[in-house]
Amino acid sequence: MFKSGVGFLALFGLGWWLLATSAFGGAARPIAVGAGCLVTVVLMLAARRLLPASAGGPFPADRRRRFNQINGLQWLVIIVIAVVCSRAGVPVLIPPLVALVVGLHFLPLAAVFGQPRLRVPAALLVVAGLAGAAVWLADGPDHAVRFTVGLISALCLWGTALWTVAGTASAAGRGVTG
Repeated sequence: MFKSGVGFLALFGLGWWLLATSAFGGAARPIAVGAGCLVTVVLMLAARRLLPASAGGPFPADRRRRFNQINGLQWLVIIVIAVVCSRAGVPVLIPPLVALVVGLHFLPLAAVFGQPRLRVPAALLVVAGLAGAAVWLADGPDHAVRFTVGLISALCLWGTALWTVAGTASAAGRGVTG
């Protein structure tokens, strides 16, 4: 289900989408949430159906260890951000700062997986964090910060998932391995 990381990208994209939709009120939010769930399910089903069985298979112990280290550090930094921002009375900065950290974590992952294209979501997630911070610095309302960061981050991760499915399925269809 999580072939080539598509499941993770789709689910975390949904998480960011839920953050973005928290800015909506009334009937718009359930509709937007449903649309995000649909996108997530379609991406995961596409990965399952279109990607070869070998896609996203187990990787060597040294890569797995490095992957775990990168993700462990990412989550530790996110926890610190949440605690510090909450205690400082600026919880609105949690999403922009988390987007920065998540974006930066894609840089070493690009090397671990030998996938330079992971620099694209890295850059876009950093942009999402900076955009959210800019909205906050311009005295934008909290919901605008959440919407900005959430929307850009969700579209970035879902786009990367789609790119992965399309690229890997296309290469597999041509008999290319890698």
